[in-house]
Amino acid sequence: MSTIVDRFDKIKSKILSLKTNKPVNIIAVSKTFTLDHIKPLIEHGHLHFGENKVQEATSKWSEQKKNNQNLKLHMIGKLQSNKAKDAVKLFDYIHSVDNQKLADNLSKNEINLNRKLKYFIQVNIAHEIQKSGIPVNELDAFYNYCVNEINLKIIGLMLIPPNNENPEKYFKSLNELNKSLALENMSMGMSSDYMEAIKNGSTFVRLGSSIFGSRS
Repeated sequence: MSTIVDRFDKIKSKILSLKTNKPVNIIAVSKTFTLDHIKPLIEHGHLHFGENKVQEATSKWSEQKKNNQNLKLHMIGKLQSNKAKDAVKLFDYIHSVDNQKLADNLSKNEINLNRKLKYFIQVNIAHEIQKSGIPVNELDAFYNYCVNEINLKIIGLMLIPPNNENPEKYFKSLNELNKSLALENMSMGMSSDYMEAIKNGSTFVRLGSSIFGSRS
């Protein structure tokens, strides 16, 4: 039976075989898993981990990050603006900036806590009512506001494509939007479609079950 480290190394080899122009960062999505389950990957030298709930992440990672300052924690889930302070305290990257109130609170707490994070704007390309994300027609204005008005370090765009659809056209669309803003990074691709996402320019992939196995 393969271990977490075996599965991770196999994924890393597959990604390296693509010979991309830019390095690809694997975010090991550790939400719901205990530290005992995750530690073999930390000990293997992996540094980028993803969580989708601030409270769970704080209880799990606060001590780990004090002990290993090289660890990078990614907030990949919906972030409520009232959780911005705790998120800025703990996380290094936030992938789900999707409204002005949240952006304002993140900026304010960066100043108050003397921290500087890296951010992705989540885009709702498919116009799904049930999904978060900035509509495409509002993206330019929102990006300019975040960068020029409140000084957030926006490094790229993020996408969650619709379920049960071929994601390729959405990956291609996000890539075009990313290029139009002259951004260097994209957060797209999960366990089921990360290779396709990378072929379309993704530099951060969010992998959970393919590394850690299914969640109970």
